[in-house]
Parts: sequence; C-alpha cells; structure tokens
Amino acid sequence: MRKLENLGAFQKLPMVMPSVDILHSSLRKAKRVSPTKGIANIAKRERNRGAKQLDALMKELAAPLRGYIDNFPKKRYLHPYERALVELTIGDGNYEEVLRKVDSLRKKVISFGKEHASHCAKSASKREAEERLSQGMSNLEEIFSHEGKAVDELLNIAKTLRAMPVVDLEMPTLCLVGAPNVGKSSLVRILSTGKPEICNYPFTTRGILMGHITLGYQHFQVTDTPGLLRRHDEDRNNLEKLTLAVLSHLPTAILYVHDVTGECGTSPSDQYMIYKDVKERFDDHPWVDVISKSDLMQGSPVAFVTEEVDADDNEMAQYRKMGPSGALRVSVKSEEGINELKERVHGLLVSQMDRIRSNQEKEVGDPGFELIK
Repeated sequence: MRKLENLGAFQKLPMVMPSVDILHSSLRKAKRVSPTKGIANIAKRERNRGAKQLDALMKELAAPLRGYIDNFPKKRYLHPYERALVELTIGDGNYEEVLRKVDSLRKKVISFGKEHASHCAKSASKREAEERLSQGMSNLEEIFSHEGKAVDELLNIAKTLRAMPVVDLEMPTLCLVGAPNVGKSSLVRILSTGKPEICNYPFTTRGILMGHITLGYQHFQVTDTPGLLRRHDEDRNNLEKLTLAVLSHLPTAILYVHDVTGECGTSPSDQYMIYKDVKERFDDHPWVDVISKSDLMQGSPVAFVTEEVDADDNEMAQYRKMGPSGALRVSVKSEEGINELKERVHGLLVSQMDRIRSNQEKEVGDPGFELIK
C-alpha cells in the first residue's frame, strides 16, 4: 500500500526523560513494592518480596524504552524532506543506530531482570533472598547506568529535531535560489507581507529567512535558501544540501536570483554553470528568473581574474552581460521592477496552488492511497 507521509513528525516526538531520572524513579518505585499478604514463612515472604521488586524494577526501566521505540517514527515513514533533515542534522544512519541501542538496552534489562527475579524466587533462606535481591538491583542499575547514554543520545536527538523549523507541505512555497550573496534575503523581506522570521537549523549558525505572502484569503510561504557554489554534489556542504532537499521534496516555485554585477563574489560564468545545473534538475517547477542589483549593472560584463570564459559560448557571453534571457531586472535600492516582480510571484504561487490541489485530487482518488498523520 502506498503511503503519503505528512510533515510535522518532529513536533510529535515523545518527551524523553534523562536516563538518570528513569533509573532513580524506577528504583524508588521498585523498593516500595511489598510482599504478597498472608505469607507467614519468613524465607518465603522474603523470596516473594525480592522477586516482586526485581520484576517491578525491570518493568519500570523497560516501559519508557518501549514507548520510545514505538513512538519515534521509523525513518522510512518520514516525509522525504524530513528524512533529508535527519541525515543532515543527525548524520546518515545515526538516528536508526541510537534507536537500535535503546531497544538493545530494553531487551537486556528484561533478560537480566527476569533472570534475577527467578533466582531470587528460588532462594533457600531469607538471607539468600536478600543477597540475591541486592545483587539483582545492583546489576540492573549498573547495566542501565552504563548503557543508558543511548537514552540521553535519543533525548538530544528529540530536542534537536523538535526545534526544526516547520514547513507546511500543503502551502505553496516560493524558494529564492542562487549563489551566495546575490540578494535573496533582501527580496524575501520585500516580498513578505509581514516581517520574515529567522529559521535556525542545527547544522548551521546562519539563520534561513522564512516569510509569508497573503493574497486575499490565500497564504503562501516564501523562503531564502543557502547559496549554491559551482561544485559536484558529493563536495557540497550541509547548507547547499538543504537547498537541494527543499527543491527536491517540497512543492516549491523557484525565484532564481542572478547577480552579474560582481558584487556577490561568485563570477558570472560560475553563476551561469550553477544556474544551468539547477535549471536542468528542477525545470518542472514553476520558475521566474530575476537579476538583482540592477542599479549597479554596467554596460560591459564584469571580468574576474580567475574566471574561465569560453569565447565560443554565446549563451554564456550573453549571460555574463545581461543575465538569462527573459529575466526581470530588480533593485531593492531603487525599487526598479519590484511591483512587476510581486505580480509575477503572485501568479507563480497561484499556479503552484492549482498544481498542489490537482495532485491531491489524483492521490485521494487512488484506491491505494493512505494518509499517515
């Protein structure tokens, strides 16, 4: 059966107690367990008390671990965008490994707890029962103290993921894409209806601007994305991978921002190569090209000392001078093109909303469709 995962899994993660708190609470509750009433024989009563306390300790330690295993989502059931965030934040495979260690601790607690409770129940005397109870308590405490760091790792993972910015899957999102420092953040501020918020991701100290656009009764998201450099995917940093994850897994319309003035630090020819790569990958997205900082543009193209220019590439030559064909020139400083940009963006987002609704209608009509909330 095909499943549709819904965003928001990180906000639904269970609260994880520190391992030391689980241990102390479990010991306290277990030691309050009394023997079964009506046992007159002292040795039998002590055997009964010891076995019950060890069984209680085992269950108190294992119960929260079972809850974490059941309620932390399997990575394969996460939305692809959230899977990408887990890998970028926690590291590929680390999320599953920590859950595996928590489950291994749970199984070990149950195994040792049952074994010690059984031994205590077979004690021949009151003294032997007391010794086996003490030994069992100590062994379980030692195991949990030593391997409980997996619970603390899970606690930190939950805190990290829960603090992730929330992106609405069903709300059309305008993503501003381009090389670093081309003016994406300034345009997010201009386009947003209100003041954009700064979204912080754990793998970067640089916040990502997220704003909203209101058109009548419709609401849209608009977001800056980390700048892309001219290099292969395997050489990209986590910031660049975040940009590609947003474009790959969210219903985005793309506002691609170009800066051919030389102000951003990335040569026009490198910007051209980055642009071609992104355009080929995501050409199916609604798309608008914008040339920023138009007030600084010169009549002749800016030349970088280290720039590699193919004299026979007419398209690149045109790009270095004027940007891509059909691009809208804008300037935040002089406000050139801003009104036309807003009109184009509004049309782009309405078109994206129609695409999302059309896809939803197709999915709901599919008999194999199931929504995972």
